[in-house]
Amino acid sequence: MTSHSGNDSDHQVQKDSDSSTDPVCGMQVKTNGDALTRTYGGETFFFCSEDCRQTFDEDPWFYASGRSGSAGQAAGPGTQWTCPMHPEIVRDEPGSCPICGMALEPTVPSDEPSGELVDFTRRMWISAAAAVPLVILTMGELIGIPIRDWLGHRISIYLEFLLATPIVLWAGQPFFQRGVESIRNLSPNMWTLISLGVGAAYVYSLFATFAPDVFPEQYRMGEGVGTYYEAAVVIITLVFVGQVLELRARERTGDAIRALMDLAPQTARRILPDGTEYDAPLENILEDDLLRVRPGDSVPVDGEVVEGHSSVDESMITGEPVPVEKTEGGRVTGGTINKNGTLAIRATQVGADTVLAQIVEMVAGARRSRAPIQGLADRVASIFVPTVVAVAVVAFFSWLAVGPDPALAYAIAASVSVLIIACPCALGLATPISITTAAGRGAQVGVLIKDAEALERMGRVDTVIVDKTGTLTEGQPKLTDVVALEGYEEDHVLSHAAALERGSEHPLAEAIIDGARERGITPAQAEDFDAITGKGVRGLVDGRAVALGNRAMMEEVGIETDVTDETADALRAEGKTAMYVAIDNRLAGLVAVADPIKESTEGAIRDLHALGLTIIMATGDNQRTADAVARKLGIDEVRAGVLPEDKQKLVEELRAKGASVAMAGDGVNDAPALAAADVGIAMSTGADVAVESAGITLMRGDLVGLVRARKLAKATLRNIKQNLFFAFAYNAAGVPIAAGVLYPVLGLLLSPMIAAAAMSLSSVSVISNALRLRRIDL
Repeated sequence: MTSHSGNDSDHQVQKDSDSSTDPVCGMQVKTNGDALTRTYGGETFFFCSEDCRQTFDEDPWFYASGRSGSAGQAAGPGTQWTCPMHPEIVRDEPGSCPICGMALEPTVPSDEPSGELVDFTRRMWISAAAAVPLVILTMGELIGIPIRDWLGHRISIYLEFLLATPIVLWAGQPFFQRGVESIRNLSPNMWTLISLGVGAAYVYSLFATFAPDVFPEQYRMGEGVGTYYEAAVVIITLVFVGQVLELRARERTGDAIRALMDLAPQTARRILPDGTEYDAPLENILEDDLLRVRPGDSVPVDGEVVEGHSSVDESMITGEPVPVEKTEGGRVTGGTINKNGTLAIRATQVGADTVLAQIVEMVAGARRSRAPIQGLADRVASIFVPTVVAVAVVAFFSWLAVGPDPALAYAIAASVSVLIIACPCALGLATPISITTAAGRGAQVGVLIKDAEALERMGRVDTVIVDKTGTLTEGQPKLTDVVALEGYEEDHVLSHAAALERGSEHPLAEAIIDGARERGITPAQAEDFDAITGKGVRGLVDGRAVALGNRAMMEEVGIETDVTDETADALRAEGKTAMYVAIDNRLAGLVAVADPIKESTEGAIRDLHALGLTIIMATGDNQRTADAVARKLGIDEVRAGVLPEDKQKLVEELRAKGASVAMAGDGVNDAPALAAADVGIAMSTGADVAVESAGITLMRGDLVGLVRARKLAKATLRNIKQNLFFAFAYNAAGVPIAAGVLYPVLGLLLSPMIAAAAMSLSSVSVISNALRLRRIDL
């Protein structure tokens, strides 16, 4: 930190008064000989702790001036937590939703890691470690390992009990808590089914282990009654796999927020009233502070330029690659990049009021509003669970009333069997295995799937909003035209323009220089170079006076442009930036620069139209350029000059009209709209925050992947529904048998072998069906 007025001292001092206020935290501190102190500006300050003194050292002027109180007043309320599926649920601390059981998320943006993800991952691996030996122990004969015969029936059952008990009672505890909550709140869901099924399987197995005589003879197999320990543990493990995959997808919201927060610098260079400058923590910057922004720095906060001129890269806001000239009175936005000159700005919006902070909040808010595909399982469970419980109750009382002796044993066995067979162990596998398989297939064709709901929604999309720069176009200005007037060659005009631009830091200069090099031209060195803000550049090239710029630049050097105005207007109508070139006070020609359309874009737009999609282009560029691109590509609707919040409003406007909207973009300015859309689609060539905010990323950076993504989405959603059918069907078919409806006719009761076979068959069916996605034609 740059030193400034005031002497620092670590010595202990005495004061006449008994206490003093800590300038950092505001606590009262005893001013005795043991006090922690620091002297600044001739005044001694007292601190309650070393942390407060170190904080003071980071920005002594801020705390010594008493301005820290203003920062404290701006602090908002503590973090609150809400459910992604039920936003009406708001809590002051993390937990699970009382309606659906999902983990609550913070309502304000946070870059903290998910504690539940860490906890569930640990529980998943421990459950899996117990599930593997349990499956081998119970089904070893099928794979040629008759371990049960080696150990004997009783020892095997006790070993199963020892392996399963900590998993059910410890690892499965969150599931039982959510199941109890669902019953208490009269909102049956997946957790109700899982907790009832696992609990019934475990309790049934306990009786089978320690009190087998209570079961009727029909329930015996060989030496004893069959157990369901492995089913309980496998269910818990598979559900944890699904939960971890879902939580990892939701955790990417934090990745997007971190990427956004990284756009703002950690410090800002404050200018004191006496002209002294130093780097202060960003959180200490208040409105009306004077700040210095040097070349290459990120603008720390929103502000107004009070001194200097420069070009500022505002692509994070506008999405356009061409930086904007800033002079005194101009507005700058926090997170944008200062390119060449030095600026002094006055802070106008800080903290949560900055545009960047609002984008962060929009992204977080939109992501919180998304409902996961697992809701489909919950909708089925909301009907299935009460039905199963009702059947179990009816079975119990029916056997108790008319069953043979011992009636109570038959009643308990039948009702518990219903609950066991009704719990689909494949339910936890149904969604994640399809998503995992689809993600692998998508990656093969350049479509990266990041969350399940994106696939669910992509198949229903009818409107696609596309950004222009970087999505339809290359995102990098290139030289497109060189026009030479009579008496000049194109290469001659271009070489002089490129020579002059070698001394320029204007964003279009690089395009002209690269264009010259591509034509084999090596630009000369310009002399007496002069850049005129908002107009262009001029100087001497090989002893000849050369000027390059807009019409105002030509007027500056006294040259008429009438002869080329029509050509320049035609170039501008095509979305190009046309610049005049004058040599020795005579108009020599024009050079034009544009952001070229990607080769694949036109064909992709045709394919999307063929699929029945409406295409809307929303861009921060000007109307003329946007219309030119739209005409060439046959785009249905154009929205030009839009800001990040405008893109998000467009998404919300279309959704309010009943449209299902996909948003494709690649910039920070697209992030709120990507998050708010039914499906966010990012180009992998774009900004990190756009990629993180989207549910689907096109790895090859063009729209061709949209067609493939749509086909994959429809196939995956269909596959998941099939899996859910398999997960429920075998179990649902077994429920009436477990209840004993066939006993009066055939004397048949559901044996543990049949129940185990039903569970295994449903899992095998789910896995086999999901693997078909690997062969889907995209």
